[in-house]
Amino acid sequence: MSGTNGGRGGDSWGDEDGGRGGDGVERTFAAQAPARGRGFAHTWWGRAWLKALEETALDGAPLAKGRRHAREGAVGAVTVRPGRITAVVQDRDGTTYRSDVLLQRLSEEEWDRFLDMAVDRAGHIAALLDREMPPHLVEDAAAAGVELLPGIGDLEPECGCEAWDHCAHSAALCYRMAGLLDQDPFVLLLIRGRSERRLLDELQVRSVARASRAAGTKAEAEAPDTEETTADAMGVSAVTAFAARDILPPLPAPPPIPREPGQPPALDTGTEPSVADPSSGTGASSGVDVDALELLAADAAARALRMLSDALAPDHEQQPLEVELTLHQDSVRLAATTSDTRLLARLAAGTGRQRAELDLAVRAWRFGGAAALAVLEGGGTPEPEALARAQAALDTAWEDGRRPRLRAMGAGRWSVADASAQLRYGDDGRWWPYRKEHGRWAPAGPAGHDPAAALAEVLNEGREED
Repeated sequence: MSGTNGGRGGDSWGDEDGGRGGDGVERTFAAQAPARGRGFAHTWWGRAWLKALEETALDGAPLAKGRRHAREGAVGAVTVRPGRITAVVQDRDGTTYRSDVLLQRLSEEEWDRFLDMAVDRAGHIAALLDREMPPHLVEDAAAAGVELLPGIGDLEPECGCEAWDHCAHSAALCYRMAGLLDQDPFVLLLIRGRSERRLLDELQVRSVARASRAAGTKAEAEAPDTEETTADAMGVSAVTAFAARDILPPLPAPPPIPREPGQPPALDTGTEPSVADPSSGTGASSGVDVDALELLAADAAARALRMLSDALAPDHEQQPLEVELTLHQDSVRLAATTSDTRLLARLAAGTGRQRAELDLAVRAWRFGGAAALAVLEGGGTPEPEALARAQAALDTAWEDGRRPRLRAMGAGRWSVADASAQLRYGDDGRWWPYRKEHGRWAPAGPAGHDPAAALAEVLNEGREED
């Protein structure tokens, strides 16, 4: 039934409101690598999702093929929004189809009943925060007239292959979805129409309001009948605040600092074209360059983790403030985080560099950041006093008769005679080793305070190559 919604109209089915759903949010989950020999769902609610699929399909053959597709990793990134899940599924011959599965969203009245039910039982909120969906939560919701899990016929397929029933592509999407529901039941609530953040916010508001009403009723019953007790009070009373402690779940302990940055959401669902490389001269198609955007998102996550780790370090207040990078420096730093040749070409073109120049700059950055980049690009001429100190260091770094023949090649640079090696003296008093490659001087290692040690590694590598 490709291109239809099964004849079910109304604003609670699918994503008629611009593709964003009633909550205006969506989540995208990256494609999964092939995982043969494992079950798709391990939780009871994940299996309930598959039961709704398997008891609905009229033909078991597409389901078997869909299971094979899901195990082989043929399901692309999955986008979840209120009323709809979407992914691109690839057949074994390489043909791809956009497949959607629709599930009816809960109405505002149904959400009201669900929220009231959850507020009545704090254990339900705590279970959801633990990423669990206990049976009594679903049973209590059903008793309130709210069906959370899909039943027979509730999962409506739409696929580009134009099958009229569940096909291998929609089945593969459903099997992949069961694993996502296993990990986070809030995904099911998102399909039903509420994001995690909005749901928790609404639960908190209702919990506090209910505690406030209960506390106010108790205070009114116990207070003496005087005019003073009827005066309006500003703010929230301590009685009201403490009354909420038994209704709201306790605050969790602060989380530990992650060992590595989190993975940003997969943005390329295969349904939107990417922007073409502006340096290619082919023009740009509509849409967003998802590769570039994913690079920026991953870079932002890595920088955020580093900043958080630095801020929580014991001696953070003793550390000097970081110097803000220039656009020129930051482009090199960003290039050092990727190996995507297309993105590197765009960064080179955008900063007026040849690709080979950017590669050298990236190598320098990886050896020593902005300081190494400044040495590579000749950021300035050392002061006479600094050059005098550098010359004195060269004169005393080697034992008698061991010093190689050095030729001054300009301020702060000395090349080794009869060798493709060079030393450069930085503004910070450190020595940077360089090696000549394809007629250009290239950074060869990190800096050191001893010129002999910095140069020895380059010379030894040269002898090994010979």
